[in-house]
Amino acid sequence: MRLVALLGLAAALAVGAVVLLRAPSPVPPTLAVVDALGGSSAGFARALAPRPFVFPADHGPHPEFRTEWWYYTGNLQGADGRHFGFQLTFFRIALAPDMIVRASAWASRQAYLAHFALTDTAGRRFSASSRLSRAALGLAGAQAQPFKVWVEDWSAEGGADAPEGVGGEAVPVRLRAAQDDTAIDLTLASAKPVVLQGERGLDRKGEEPGNASHYYSLTRMPANGRVTVGGAAFDVSGLAWMDREWSTSSLGAGLVGWDWFALQLGDGRDLMLYQLRRADGSPDRFSGGSLVEADGTSRRLTRADFTIEVRDTWTSPRGGTRYPSRWRLTVAGEALELDVVPRLADQELALAVRYWEGAVRVEGRARGRPVAGAGYVELVGYARAEGGTR
Repeated sequence: MRLVALLGLAAALAVGAVVLLRAPSPVPPTLAVVDALGGSSAGFARALAPRPFVFPADHGPHPEFRTEWWYYTGNLQGADGRHFGFQLTFFRIALAPDMIVRASAWASRQAYLAHFALTDTAGRRFSASSRLSRAALGLAGAQAQPFKVWVEDWSAEGGADAPEGVGGEAVPVRLRAAQDDTAIDLTLASAKPVVLQGERGLDRKGEEPGNASHYYSLTRMPANGRVTVGGAAFDVSGLAWMDREWSTSSLGAGLVGWDWFALQLGDGRDLMLYQLRRADGSPDRFSGGSLVEADGTSRRLTRADFTIEVRDTWTSPRGGTRYPSRWRLTVAGEALELDVVPRLADQELALAVRYWEGAVRVEGRARGRPVAGAGYVELVGYARAEGGTR
């Protein structure tokens, strides 16, 4: 799903950050999810049908669509087993399809937002920050060849020596971000080919034609590098996940948010599930996901293929929002039953829009055998604009 940081950009624009220089501090929460994902789609392309994916071109920007995102998350361990989780995400949004660009080096039709978060499980510490800039004077942007997306000195930058069919010039990719005494410098490869989500890469999110995104993932990315937290540096390794979507869509009528799961299992399989939530709390029928086998083959999961049961909740000290905080996931056709538990209860990003996104551990059974794993969960639409519960 991965639409959430666009809410932050919409909120920033709404409160007057149209200069789109680096935001010196987080924009106060001002918008609810359903408000920020609204707006006219006139003048922009829409995701109406499956289309061929072409690499490396599709790793780069698609300015004919209103929004798109490059989303990296992962779980890492130091030499002593110390656990870290990270999120580095980049978002592009077109300000207007027919906007007249002035004859100025500062002028641009595109704005970019980035979120950087780090979970230090042993240190019981979670930090999150954001940057916002216009695509002008080299401050921010994206390109396909060689692959790069950046906001100031936060970046994801690819190489040209990737194996055929494993993401083109998007891997290996180097991720770099630093804020205060927290930083990452990681190199990600890919152990599996690109996974096209939904219907051959078209992921529908509602009844209305075009209420969909073009969506692909790299679900198992071996990661190595360095994490800095509290000023101390740690050599780390682990697994990451990358999501790519572009669209001109918004949440359909009656939808208020979603719960998204990206899990990497010890048996070599990867599971992605998202549950769109309706205003009454029930799951929408356009919820879905995918199961990726150890050999890289994948199959689509529909709403009827899985269940998500909330087993616990956590209440934020920042405004009192109550989030789910432990889950039982069941994929009956695979005899797969998983318990998903946050590494830290408090992994809430209190940025322009409050949402919860964090590292999780997984334990359960697959066809009668024990299975463990790790992953990331995103929870959107639980907080009101003022920070309370919906």
